[in-house]
Amino acid sequence: MKMYIRSATCISAQKTFESDGFLTDIIENTGTRLKPVEPDYSKYIDLKLARRMSHIIKMGVAAAKQCLTNADVEMPGAIITGTAFGCMEDTVTFLTRLVELNEEMLPPTAFIQSTHNTVAAQIALMLKCHNYNNTFVHKGISFESAVQDAWMLLNEGDANDILVGGIDEMVDTSFKVLTRLGLYKRSPISNLQLFNTPTSGTLGGEGAAFFLLNNKPSIDNLAEFSGFKTFYGEYDSEALAQQINTFLSEHDQHISNIDLVITGRNGDTKNDAVYNDLSILNNKAQANYKHLSGEYSVSSSFALWMAANILNKGVVPEIVVHADLSTQSPKTVLIYNHYQAKYHSLMLVSAC
Repeated sequence: MKMYIRSATCISAQKTFESDGFLTDIIENTGTRLKPVEPDYSKYIDLKLARRMSHIIKMGVAAAKQCLTNADVEMPGAIITGTAFGCMEDTVTFLTRLVELNEEMLPPTAFIQSTHNTVAAQIALMLKCHNYNNTFVHKGISFESAVQDAWMLLNEGDANDILVGGIDEMVDTSFKVLTRLGLYKRSPISNLQLFNTPTSGTLGGEGAAFFLLNNKPSIDNLAEFSGFKTFYGEYDSEALAQQINTFLSEHDQHISNIDLVITGRNGDTKNDAVYNDLSILNNKAQANYKHLSGEYSVSSSFALWMAANILNKGVVPEIVVHADLSTQSPKTVLIYNHYQAKYHSLMLVSAC
């Protein structure tokens, strides 16, 4: 069965939403954390509702609605999201009030909206969609798990025009904790110099990306989603190369046929060593993206949005090109990302 990307939208630290350009007007940020460029939510959400929505819910609803509009679809056959931390802002708010109010007379709103499936549920409520609705919380492969669920629904004929999204937010509390754990850098750095000054840690990020997936070939599709795979554990370069070769052969491909490889390099020396040691990627045109989006658990959704646009527009933005190897009009793109060298994912995307 073939699966197609009908439309794709993305809210990120760059001008990726409601923009005619494709990564042309790049935003430089000096710090340790990249914050998203947010749209005018009043276009997508009633102001009275928006006042009670946290940051991640507004991002998710806006991206999902715009994705449906771009695909000219009013009602999705299913809504599936992937998130690692869910509505962190509401969770922190609820726990803070729990302490401050001595567990008495707690306002219920923050508790109700603190669950991981709140975004998918809110989208369904606003669309009055009673179809299949699911949220995956699988840490670094949460988005890929959502994609797999969509593929199974399409393959079994249980749904079509499936809305799939990857969403995560960063709040001050979680950023401080993850920085102490060594995930993020402790000294400010320009995101555009991220790969020129390799040190420990990376830049924090957040965002929302949504895709309308179906199994209907059309000249209006952005790209063909040819395959995906996830695996867990710490692998040496030889074992990783075997995983990639096996994945490609399962989809009748070979590394020599891949025009572009999008990797999850993020400026952290330990993280990037995984990609640098992969000899299978030598002499392959490569692209990076986390200097634009920042690092977060479902950042691979940004990579998929980027890959779909590269294939649809036939151009690789200069800002994402790795080293001096580039290709002008790729037809087949492989995305390889890992989160903390344990959660690995492969996605194969081709031009329609």
